[in-house]
Amino acid sequence: MTRPRAASERFVAQLPTRIRSRVQVIYSPILEIRPLSVQVDTAGVRGLIFTSANAVNAAASLDVARDLPAFCVGPVTTGTAKGAGWNAQMVGATAEELVAFLLKDRPDSPLLHLRGEYSRGNIAERLTESGLTTREQPVYQQHLLPLTSEATVAAGGETPIIAPLFSPRTARHFADIWVGSAPLWLAAISDATAESLYSMDYVRLKITKAPTPKKMRKAVKKLVKHAMRVEGDEATD
Repeated sequence: MTRPRAASERFVAQLPTRIRSRVQVIYSPILEIRPLSVQVDTAGVRGLIFTSANAVNAAASLDVARDLPAFCVGPVTTGTAKGAGWNAQMVGATAEELVAFLLKDRPDSPLLHLRGEYSRGNIAERLTESGLTTREQPVYQQHLLPLTSEATVAAGGETPIIAPLFSPRTARHFADIWVGSAPLWLAAISDATAESLYSMDYVRLKITKAPTPKKMRKAVKKLVKHAMRVEGDEATD
C-alpha cells in the first residue's frame, strides 16, 4: 500500500475478509502529508471546498472557522469534515461532480478551496471563470518518500506484487523508484494516474471506471483473483 498509513489501513480494512486472507499487506507509504504553517484568511468567504480528508485535517489544525458550510468530495472527506465540526455536505464523488453541482446550485460566494500544494482539476479557476468566485489556498504538502526496506525486499522476490495507485503524482513517483523482479499487478484510480505506469514492466494494469475508493477496491479484488489464478496455473505446469 503506497498511500499514507492511515488512508492505507482504512482502504485495506474495507476489503472483503476473503481477499485480505489471501494476501500479505505491505505498508510502504510513498507520500507523507505535512500540514503547512500558514494563516488562512476567511474574511468575506461564504463557504469552503474540501476535496480530500488531508485538507480537512490540515484546516482543523489551523483552526479555520467552523461556522462556514463545507462542500466536499466523497464520503470520507465529508465524514472527516463533519467530525471536525463543519456543516459539511457531500456534493459529488469526484472533483468533476463537485464543480458541476456548485455551478448548478450557485451557493453564496466567494468560496475558498483548501487543498494540497499539488492539486489537479483547477477547481477554483474553473468556478471563477463560470461566475462563481472561488479562491484557493494550499494547507498541506505532499512529501515524496522511498519504498520501505520491506517493500524493497518484496520487489526483488518472485511473489506477485499488487500495487494500487491513487493519484498521478504517486504513480509517477512509484514508476521512478520501482526496481524489482517481482511480477507487478497495478491498479490505477484514473486514466491520468495510469499514464505514468505504461512504461513499467507489469503483468496487468487495471484502471477503474470511476475515481472512487469503491471502484479501487473492486479493481484490487479482481487483481488478487487473477494473480492467484495465474500463480495456480503456473504451479501445475
